[in-house]
Amino acid sequence: MPTVTYVDPDGTKHEVEVAPGKRVMQAAIAAGIDGIVAECGGQAMCATCHVYVETPWAEKFPPVSEEEDEMLDDTVSPRTDASRLSCQLVVTDEVDGLIVRLPEDQV
Repeated sequence: MPTVTYVDPDGTKHEVEVAPGKRVMQAAIAAGIDGIVAECGGQAMCATCHVYVETPWAEKFPPVSEEEDEMLDDTVSPRTDASRLSCQLVVTDEVDGLIVRLPEDQV
């Protein structure tokens, strides 16, 4: 089963096994990871599941959609080239070992 490592702003790491097909946001919520709020429940309408995706995994996901791009403009923490909404990132075997950094703030 693929693993995703969530890295808190202080550097604390949380490694979670995630079933393929689950979203990075869903796995964080299920594992009780602080730092992913997901107010809209994964509808790409709130930007409270903002993460920074480490390379080389960033290239393994589809590009940012227009809808996601608009939401990323509204994140509380600074948007970077690594910014994604974790509700838009579907875990596959190809992203096993994925590392996402959590921003300082979501709301």
